[in-house]
Amino acid sequence: MTDDVRWLSPAEQVSWRAYLRGQRLLEVALDRDLQTHGVSLSEYEILSMLSEQPGRRERMSELAALVVQSRSRLTHTANRLERRGWVQRHPVPGDGRGVELVLTDAGVEAVVAMAPVHVESVRRHWLDALSPELVQALGDAMTRVRDDNGTSQQQRAEVARVCGD
Repeated sequence: MTDDVRWLSPAEQVSWRAYLRGQRLLEVALDRDLQTHGVSLSEYEILSMLSEQPGRRERMSELAALVVQSRSRLTHTANRLERRGWVQRHPVPGDGRGVELVLTDAGVEAVVAMAPVHVESVRRHWLDALSPELVQALGDAMTRVRDDNGTSQQQRAEVARVCGD
């Protein structure tokens, strides 16, 4: 039975574990720095993504796929952001079941205040540790991983299903 498994080579195992640990440590550092504004990295990511969408709005299901969260987790996060006055939920025009999350003016102000902290954190914990060539290579590699694991609508639906919806 284990003969069918394509085990990792020692070099692959070292790289894989370095990636896992580095990615987790990076998320912890970015999250910690955003705590100065009382938000988590996942909350900031949602606000940031909304700020970049036309009309500062996105369907909850699409936003969940963009930030790779289950719809139920996004709903809980949206509740916290809504209590702070940073987002509002609106029905999707012409779709009785669809709901959009909309970034409020107060949400825009919050993103503007948090963005310098986040960008400095990304620079300090990620960019400063890598050469421009490594940044490009890592970006290329993760784009490929992203494209192979969830960018089509069908793949996003599968990610949402697996994440608990």
